[in-house]
Amino acid sequence: MTTPQDIRNALIARGEIALIDLREEAEFARGHPLFAAQIPLRRLAVEAPWRLPRKDVPIVVYDAGEGLVAPALEQLAALGFTRASALEGGLAAWQAAGYELFEDVNSYSKAFGELVEHRRHTPSLPAPDVAALIEEKADIAILDARRFDEYATMSIPGAVSTPGAELVLRAGAVAPDPDTTIIVNCAGRTRSIIGTQSLINAGLPNRIYALRNGTIGWTLAGQSLETGQQRRAPEPEADWGDEARARARDVAYRAGVRHITWDELEHLAADTARTLYRYDVRLPEAFAAGHLPGFRNAQGGQLVQETDHFAPVRGARIVLADDVGPRADMTASWLAQLGWDVSIVAWPQDLPLETGPDAAPPPRGPEGRYKRPYEGTDNAAAAMQAYLDWEFGLVEQLQRDGTHGFFVI
Repeated sequence: MTTPQDIRNALIARGEIALIDLREEAEFARGHPLFAAQIPLRRLAVEAPWRLPRKDVPIVVYDAGEGLVAPALEQLAALGFTRASALEGGLAAWQAAGYELFEDVNSYSKAFGELVEHRRHTPSLPAPDVAALIEEKADIAILDARRFDEYATMSIPGAVSTPGAELVLRAGAVAPDPDTTIIVNCAGRTRSIIGTQSLINAGLPNRIYALRNGTIGWTLAGQSLETGQQRRAPEPEADWGDEARARARDVAYRAGVRHITWDELEHLAADTARTLYRYDVRLPEAFAAGHLPGFRNAQGGQLVQETDHFAPVRGARIVLADDVGPRADMTASWLAQLGWDVSIVAWPQDLPLETGPDAAPPPRGPEGRYKRPYEGTDNAAAAMQAYLDWEFGLVEQLQRDGTHGFFVI
C-alpha cells in the first residue's frame, strides 16, 4: 500500500511516480489529484505498455471504492510491472488527508496555462472586439492553435489552422507584415494563452492577442462559427524559417532546455533507472512521411495540452524531435516550465527513417467519456460558462495544492 503522503513526498522530491485513476473518464473529470493520469480498467492492458514504458516504474492505482484496484494490480503484474501498488484508502483517503482534487481533464496543463496568463498578463481581446475587427476588414490574422480536425469541426470566421507548435514557425507566412495584428484562438483558454505567449516569447514584432475564452467565448457572445473549413497555414519562406529557428532556440535556452546528439540520446535510453519518453512533435502527416526510430508522434501543442496523457510518469525524461527545430524548441520551452526534464535531439541526417503513422493503441470509444464543454457545436451555454468559471479558479487551487513546481519565464 502507498499512502497519500508517500505520493506527495515523491512529487515534491521529483522522483518518478505514475498515479493512475482506474475509473472512466467521466468519473475522473469530477475530481482527481493534480498529477493523476486516467486509464480505465478496461483499457489497462492496451494502454499501460506504451504510456508506462518502464516495467519497474513506481505505479500507484486508485479508485473511489468501485472495486477496480485488485483486478488492476493483477493485470499490471501479468504485464510485467513489478512496482505497482494501491493508494491506501483510495480517493477518499486523498481527500481525508486534506489534499486538493482537480476537476475536468488535462487539469494540470490547463492550470499551468492560467498561471502563465496570471504571471505574464497575456493580452487578449473579447469576442465582440474580434468580431468588429472582422466586420471592418481590419488587418488581422486569426490563427487557430487546435488540431486540424478540431478546427475543421468549427472555427472563427476567417481563421487559419496553425496548430500550437507550428505558430512560431508559420506565423510569418500567414502575417508577413509586422503591422498585421495576430489573434490566436482555441476552443477555450489554454492553447490560445500558450500560443499567444509563444509568439510573444519569440519576440514577433506584431501586436498579438489571444481570443479571450476561445470558441466558447465566441459562442457565448452570440456569434456564429464556420464549419468544415480547410485553410492551413503555409510553410514559411526560407528567410522566415531561419528567423523562426533563431527565435525559438532563444526561448528554449531561456527555459533551460538542453540540446543533445543522437549518441547522447542513446546514453539516456540506456539508463534503465529512468523512464524516457521520445516524441516527434510535428504534424501527423510529416511524422508518417518519415520519423526517427523509437519516436512516437505527439503534436507539440497537444503534448503541452495533454501532458498527463502522453507522459503519465511524473518525473520522467522527455526527448523531442523536429526536423526543422522551432516546433521542438517551443514545445520543450513549455514542458520545461511545467517541471519536466526535457531535451531536444539533433536530427541526424544519415540515420534511416521509419515511415507510417504512430502505432498508438486504437482510440477509446464513447464509453465512459467525459463530454467536454468546448467540443462540437451543441454545448449548453450554462456548461460553457461553468467551465470558464472553473478555469478562472485554477491558479488559486495550484497554490493550495503546492506540488506543481511550475515556473514561468
